Amino acid sequence: MSKQFIPKSTLQRLPHYLSYLKSLPAHVSTISATAIAEELGYHQVQVRKDLASVSSGGRPKVGYQTAALIYDLQRYFGRGISDNAVIVGMGPLGYALTLTCEFSAFGFRIVSAFDFDEKVIGRRCGEIEILSAHRLYDFCNAGGVRLGVIATHADLAQDVCDTLTDSGALAIWNFSSIRLKVPQDVLIFDQNLTASLAVLSAHLKQL
Repeated sequence: MSKQFIPKSTLQRLPHYLSYLKSLPAHVSTISATAIAEELGYHQVQVRKDLASVSSGGRPKVGYQTAALIYDLQRYFGRGISDNAVIVGMGPLGYALTLTCEFSAFGFRIVSAFDFDEKVIGRRCGEIEILSAHRLYDFCNAGGVRLGVIATHADLAQDVCDTLTDSGALAIWNFSSIRLKVPQDVLIFDQNLTASLAVLSAHLKQL
């Protein structure tokens, strides 16, 4: 199935489908959209519509072949076809993202990491050498980097974002504590850990 434009809301749900399917026991050879919806708390019509955007394998009263649906989802996310990505900000969060986040499962290859701290530059994180952030533009521009992950302090984040988008990045995963401005053709996903903690704290205080 050729790729088509898929709304951001659907893109945000697709990884949940993939994670759930991969968690199923091996003997679960078929799965229905209804069963997926009940497990994940989505409406079954929405699940059918989401899955139809990446797979043509669904059958009435039968559902999907589990292995085939996993394959279709992984193919959509680019398994075997990698987009280059970089991480900027190699503090504890940057290290953790580089070493534990399953970038390859979703079609990304971390090609380098960057930091502003001279004490960090030149070190390695796994197989990745940490480079000076002052080399970010030239590296990304020459290497066709499409995804930039920002894990810097808030006061550096917008400048880093501008450098990434100016060099050709089309998607930003933002872990800084501020909302960043990007061009209209760039997709940004904010992962504000501070805001998440604030919501959790407020919720517990109301109990």
